[in-house]
Amino acid sequence: MTTTPPQGQNPYAQGQNPYAQGQQPAGQPQQPGQVPYAPFPNQGVPAPQPPRRKVSFKLIKNIVIVLAVLGVAIGSFIASRDDADTASVGDCMHRGSSSSTDPDLEVVDCKSTKAQYVVLAKIKGKYTGEVAASTKCEAEAKDFEYTYTESGDGSDFLLCLKDKK
Repeated sequence: MTTTPPQGQNPYAQGQNPYAQGQQPAGQPQQPGQVPYAPFPNQGVPAPQPPRRKVSFKLIKNIVIVLAVLGVAIGSFIASRDDADTASVGDCMHRGSSSSTDPDLEVVDCKSTKAQYVVLAKIKGKYTGEVAASTKCEAEAKDFEYTYTESGDGSDFLLCLKDKK
């Protein structure tokens, strides 16, 4: 069984707002000057800003410590690098260590009293034995006295050196 809506009345008709101002829903008494809904609190007033966080001494101290540690790490990395890879023909070298396996060569000014050797040739490639290195230096620089080979880190090379007099 179906029921048909009453004729002449449309419950969905537009323009009939039972909650509009001036009209009162059935069963509730209207008081003069009363708005059906209460206004929002602080309407039109901006919300207060949260207090700004103060930078503490502890935060500043931690940042300074981190920067100091990074500075020391970067400085020691630069200082530990072998200068032999930056040497070129004509540069003067100083031996920083008495070790025959790791002489710790560094480039110095040729006018310096630290200058001990002069680079006669720098040859790219890997030379595993002293004989191979000496043979290559003989072909490139006849009056060499010492050879220095370095391999690893993708930069294999040979330096042919002689005493600075």
